[in-house]
Amino acid sequence: MYQEQIKKYMEDHKQEMLEDIATLCRINSEKMSYKAGMPFGSGTFQALGAALSMAENYGFITTNYDNYVGAVDFGHLERHLDILAHLDVVPAGEGWTVTEPFEPLVKDGKIYGRGTADDKGPAVAALYAMRCIKDLGIPLKKNVRLILGTDEECGSSDIAHYYEEEPEAPMTFSPDASYPVVNIEKGRLNGHFTAEWEESQALPRLISFEAGIKANVVPGKAFATIELGSVTLEDIRPIIDEAEKELGIEFLLTAQDSLEDDPIYTITAVGAGAHASSPEAGKNALTALLNLVNRLPLAECAQKDYVKKLTGLFPHGDLNGEALGIKMKDELSGDLTLVLSLLTIDGGSLDGTFDARCPICSNEENTLKVVKEAMAQKGMTLHNKEMTPPHHVDGNSDFVKTLLKAYEDYTGRKGECQAIGGGTYVHHLKNGVAFGASMPETDNRMHGADEFAVIDELVVSAEIFAQVMIDLCA
Repeated sequence: MYQEQIKKYMEDHKQEMLEDIATLCRINSEKMSYKAGMPFGSGTFQALGAALSMAENYGFITTNYDNYVGAVDFGHLERHLDILAHLDVVPAGEGWTVTEPFEPLVKDGKIYGRGTADDKGPAVAALYAMRCIKDLGIPLKKNVRLILGTDEECGSSDIAHYYEEEPEAPMTFSPDASYPVVNIEKGRLNGHFTAEWEESQALPRLISFEAGIKANVVPGKAFATIELGSVTLEDIRPIIDEAEKELGIEFLLTAQDSLEDDPIYTITAVGAGAHASSPEAGKNALTALLNLVNRLPLAECAQKDYVKKLTGLFPHGDLNGEALGIKMKDELSGDLTLVLSLLTIDGGSLDGTFDARCPICSNEENTLKVVKEAMAQKGMTLHNKEMTPPHHVDGNSDFVKTLLKAYEDYTGRKGECQAIGGGTYVHHLKNGVAFGASMPETDNRMHGADEFAVIDELVVSAEIFAQVMIDLCA
């Protein structure tokens, strides 16, 4: 119903939609310092103002929630469907080759620029879906609201502010992922732990250990500085060579300048970084280096004991938390995954963080409590008092079935539900899912250089969104 009219409308307005996307993508809306009336800086403020002005020009009612969030409504109808998108972007970064980050360019069926895929392009596609229904005069009995956030990339404090004032709609989707429907998002335990002991100067010794850049990133490099004392480089070289073969990680030695006679070396472990939600895609340099340090003939001391304990709790290659006693899986959401992602060790203390992505069957009793006890037995303190629970919307609900049917009708592809290890804007919404706006095989280079959206995918997304609005709200 209405499919031909919707398709014709989107084809007639495709160029205009691209121009509106480009207008928003010319604005650098990464989070900046607070200014009066601009909670996330001038860039997000400007982008939100531009988007709301755009919606007003198309005849919609808009509301600005203290420049945290903007809302676009058909009218004063009963709340029913919210579409949750965002206008903030990650920093531009380096390595752009097709165009400059904030100079959007249409080329080879794609539109390039920061935010084209994440998430300004999909936001405008949703706006054009609303515009299509309005211009075609298709009557709705219940309201559709497009919610435009400005802090999704840095913690979603914008949406927390919004939901302090407004209730959740009965149904919400966010076009900030890929098709078909993401109805399961794993829970998360971002575990922070520490330990302290009496420092020892006995040689050979570990002076320092440093690894990790962010809690949600598999460390691609790790660094350990050791003072060898009477042990020679020839003594430890066979140990390093054997570890390289067994662990699949390269270890590089660099001599450090020292005022003492004892030689000091830094060992650099070179692995491969990856997102913590997909640890199998990387090679954890941290756990590999920890394994190597545990093999070295260091002097007996409390620090060495803790290195051994850590190696036992986080063995290299254990991606499922088996050694911690929390390995688990379920049919819908798959395996628990775990990455030891941050670690510093000095003479008398350690400070570490691991990232666990937890399936539906996980909870604080069988996950958080188990890890806390396992670490306490080794003399370490896990400081977390709670974890983020998994998010699950019934894949057999009328809401999800409606989304999948529209996807199938407009793409000819099979619609099915997906589970992901990452989290989206809707993680804490009772009936919220991620829906679009890219096809499953498309790598939009989100957060990287030369980010792009496929134009045909944006157009068909606008068509799908329009159909969903009709099916759910007419």
